[in-house]
Amino acid sequence: MMWMILGVVVILLFGVIGVYNRLVQLRERVKNGWSQIDVQLKRRHDLIPNLVSTAKGYMDHEKDTLEKVIKARQQAVDASGLKDKQEAENFLSGTLRSLFAVTENYPNLKA
Repeated sequence: MMWMILGVVVILLFGVIGVYNRLVQLRERVKNGWSQIDVQLKRRHDLIPNLVSTAKGYMDHEKDTLEKVIKARQQAVDASGLKDKQEAENFLSGTLRSLFAVTENYPNLKA
């Protein structure tokens, strides 16, 4: 009888250890996923100044759009919490859409 109880305890112990290890593994995957998202957002933020400087030469009278993109980028870079980042990225996406819409008026800019 004692061996049976000891066997059940050992099996439960291995089960608990297995569940714990799986939770640690999943937590690390989530951290890695968020790190990858941050890397891609930083890359996106780093590309925007090049886009703005390229467009600036062609669109002198579209300064309002360019200034909105610059402001949106800065807000996205400065955002800290998950909700703030999401709102800033949504705003940045909207301003980039408006910039791309304006660039359709400048065919030489696309080349």
